[in-house]
Amino acid sequence: MEHFDASLSTYFKALLGPRDTRVKGWFLLDNYIPTFICSVIYLLIVWLGPKYMRNKQPFSCRGILVVYNLGLTLLSLYMFCESKREQPRRSTCASYTDPWTQQQLPGNRLVTGVWEGKYNFFCQGTRTAGESDMKIIRVLWWYYFSKLIEFMDTFFFILRKNNHQITILHVYHHTSMLNIWWFVMNWVPCGHSYFGATLNSFIHVLMYSYYGLSSIPSMRPYLWWKKYITQGQLLQFVLTIIQTSCGVIWPCTFPLGWLYFQIGYMISLIALFTNFYIQTYNKKEASRRKDHLKDHQNGSVAAVNGHTNSFSPLENNVRPRKLRKD
Repeated sequence: MEHFDASLSTYFKALLGPRDTRVKGWFLLDNYIPTFICSVIYLLIVWLGPKYMRNKQPFSCRGILVVYNLGLTLLSLYMFCESKREQPRRSTCASYTDPWTQQQLPGNRLVTGVWEGKYNFFCQGTRTAGESDMKIIRVLWWYYFSKLIEFMDTFFFILRKNNHQITILHVYHHTSMLNIWWFVMNWVPCGHSYFGATLNSFIHVLMYSYYGLSSIPSMRPYLWWKKYITQGQLLQFVLTIIQTSCGVIWPCTFPLGWLYFQIGYMISLIALFTNFYIQTYNKKEASRRKDHLKDHQNGSVAAVNGHTNSFSPLENNVRPRKLRKD
């Protein structure tokens, strides 16, 4: 395994250049194999899980879903919002040792590194803001780790037998994000990488709060913004393309190859999410209007038929007048 990891590292270095040393020793970032194995296990569960649950009763999971969605809502809010709490000084601002696992973990506070580092919207390099860059890196590590946690979305679908929600878009998005962000954290863990993660964290605050509330039956009648979450996701992808394109038009020290890749990835998400939106909302609206029109027409026909048929008994009861013989 070590030989395989060394070979991978050599290949990645030849393809992408040297890694960013600021994340060396951080949990899950030293080698790609754990992230890859997690992705393979996820895909196996996606494939085998529905087969296992086929003849079983679905699990409710209501209580744990409320806790899970609340936790991800708070984590997303933590990553998005600022916290000006002072952090105790440590021997290093980049990492600390977990007392249980002895793994190197990133610092645990979120600050407005973008604001403090005076990040440039149009293009921002990865080594231009000093300590503010480290603050962004810490936040983005949690963002990367949250993509592993979000695999639970799919597992809950399987346990509840909501297999119709396990779409190509769903699996592609969850699998690709974890793997892409492993590479981002190792090569471009700050700078221009911050923008898409910031927008996505905000969208996830709305999305997971919706899912958490929808787990409570009494709250469902008051939830109206599901459609707008998908619209917000599409807007997020468009804004990310615009901001990324600024880095291409007005380049800085941020690697251009990563910018081109991000634009391509955002286009793929726009295509898949647009198809999902059309299938889920536009066709449902068209079908609902069609059903309403059909019901209206059936009601009219029924009224006409009723009116017509109401004469039938009268007509049947009218006896033909006898002809006069004279």
